[in-house]
Amino acid sequence: MLQDTMQLMPLWGFVAACGVTLVAGFVKGSIGFAMPLIMISGLSLFLDPLVAVAGIILPIVMSNLLQVMRYPWPQAGEALREYWRYILIVCVMIVVVAQFVTAIPTQTFYLVLGVPVVMLSLIQLLGVRFHIAPAWRRASEWGVGLLAGGIGGLTGTWGPPTVLYLIALETPKAKQMLVQGVVYGLGSVSLLAGHLQSGVLNAVTLPWSAALLVPAFLGMQVGFWMSDRLNPEMFRKLTLIVLVVAGANLVRRGLMG
Repeated sequence: MLQDTMQLMPLWGFVAACGVTLVAGFVKGSIGFAMPLIMISGLSLFLDPLVAVAGIILPIVMSNLLQVMRYPWPQAGEALREYWRYILIVCVMIVVVAQFVTAIPTQTFYLVLGVPVVMLSLIQLLGVRFHIAPAWRRASEWGVGLLAGGIGGLTGTWGPPTVLYLIALETPKAKQMLVQGVVYGLGSVSLLAGHLQSGVLNAVTLPWSAALLVPAFLGMQVGFWMSDRLNPEMFRKLTLIVLVVAGANLVRRGLMG
């Protein structure tokens, strides 16, 4: 497995990737989201974008499974029944759009990664609040679901649109965390299936993604332990600031090469 991974990057790159994944796992365990954003932003700084996308897939599946398992299964089933349309749209879009990842030029890929990271992080950082009236909920499920799934299929992250959507529906905080876990969990399975089909996840990149499971798991465990001891709002803001900086650098690379 290590030999396959070393075909993709030098040893220092692998060590750095483990460090990025450890931090991403810690953030995920602490605040419930942002793991894909941190991993794709961090890994793309020194790895090929497609290698970065391949690397995040198994850690995303594992992390979301751990998040869902923290809630009773009946509650998860209730969330699935209430948000099934949104979840279905996101999952279908992830599988479909993932097939086009390998056809995107590198500089365009950096823009596709960087622009959503910057825009969605800034929206949350600035505290922008949207409201969706009950009469518009069905239309919003289609609109936001298509956007989130499209971004997820290309970049492996559909969390920020989902967070903003749940806030706009005025979903209670505890329920938000549960619904996020269900959406991310099922979406990550779709991402896995989509990239097995696209070829991004293959005999060489699968061991690479599997190797990142260990730092992701360790980071999440520390994050779970620290979650009750941190100021979650301040930590969330610091995380978003880091994402804005990392995303802006990806945009710069996309524009300037």
